[in-house]
Amino acid sequence: MASVELEETPSEPVRKVEVNGEGGSKTSEKSKKKKKKKKKEKDKNGAYRYYMSKLGFGCVRLRTEYDKEGNFDMEVVDGDGQRRNPTHLVIMANGLIGSAENWRYAAKQFLKKYPEDVIAHCSECNPSKLTFDGVDNMGDRLAEEVISVIKRHPGVQKISFVGHSLGGLVTRYVIAKLYGRDVRREFAQENGERRSDGSGDPCPEEKFKGKIAGLEPMNFITFATPHLGSRGHKQVPVFCGFYTMEKVASRASWLLGRTGKHLFLTDKDNGKPPLLLRMANDCEDLKFISALQSFKRRVTYANVRYDHLVGWSTSSLRRRDELPKHRHLSKDDKYRHIVNVETAETSSRQQEFLLEAKVNGFENIDLEEQMLRGLTKLTWERIDVNFSGTKQRYLAHSTIQVNRYCINSAGADVVKNYCINFAGADVVHHMIDNFLL
Repeated sequence: MASVELEETPSEPVRKVEVNGEGGSKTSEKSKKKKKKKKKEKDKNGAYRYYMSKLGFGCVRLRTEYDKEGNFDMEVVDGDGQRRNPTHLVIMANGLIGSAENWRYAAKQFLKKYPEDVIAHCSECNPSKLTFDGVDNMGDRLAEEVISVIKRHPGVQKISFVGHSLGGLVTRYVIAKLYGRDVRREFAQENGERRSDGSGDPCPEEKFKGKIAGLEPMNFITFATPHLGSRGHKQVPVFCGFYTMEKVASRASWLLGRTGKHLFLTDKDNGKPPLLLRMANDCEDLKFISALQSFKRRVTYANVRYDHLVGWSTSSLRRRDELPKHRHLSKDDKYRHIVNVETAETSSRQQEFLLEAKVNGFENIDLEEQMLRGLTKLTWERIDVNFSGTKQRYLAHSTIQVNRYCINSAGADVVKNYCINFAGADVVHHMIDNFLL
């Protein structure tokens, strides 16, 4: 595979990529010193494409394509701006009060590793205060956005999702919305066209039953995601395990809008169980577990310590007595903040669990156990991360994603080599190096 060198300054919205073959490529000193021009073009879908002017023979570029809402795709293009027909779409979703920019570093590393294969789409349909709208509403928006991206890139055949924190819950909702749908068939019907690729079969739904939006599901990856919510059981470390503080937070969940109710499991829409509980099983209208099962890999990255917002147990989908002992954790030689890698088999503790157990005349439903039993019907790769000994450890929740250059950089004086000095860069590279194409 050709090597890729990326050059950028964090403040620039336009990126440059150079790919060198075996013989390498040469750029004259004159052209190096020449000021690069930024180009901005608007396509027929209203999206803006930003890229650098041609640098010379053997040079390709990293194009960042924005749409009207601020979402952007990153892909490698040839020197003349022609796409390379990548087939794997990677959807990246931000967490609470986040934005598409949070995933820019990881998106660039994806393209550096797989310049011929990947389109990295950083979603911004749920930025800032819109993250208070609830997991379902955020999921509906992201599902529509994914459809629009596929429409813009008709050559894609595979799809993967990467979500940070709340974004992991949102992507779990999205894949259920898109499970079994053939969006290209829907596009054709909208345009009054008839497809000749088999979509005229008597049971087209069966053909796409294991697909997500008509694409082959590959990797489903979450970073520091509260899969079991934030209600009690020491799931939010900042409360220090004090029941009183957890109870007060639960009652004040409305401060985070509909999202707060979902996270603290206090939502009761039309008498239904909490949304996160429903998302741990297949429902009549949304097949949450079937959609997850369709992916070839399901991976959780979880902070062992210093994540004050999302606990180790909920982000790694384990019971507290299943968490590895700290003395058994050891740093990886290549990825120094990865301290444990576990490929989980289907839980041996799977049993039929009574949803309604009555104790002293009251309903006593262990919601956390319910969600765990539903989600661990599937196998998960669990990657445990520990930033102990780094200056960024107290910001572990964001450091694991490398979402802010100024915070996660080891020093402002080292600008060109900032990616090497990110505390969480090795975690991102671990994800990419183990990514299933």
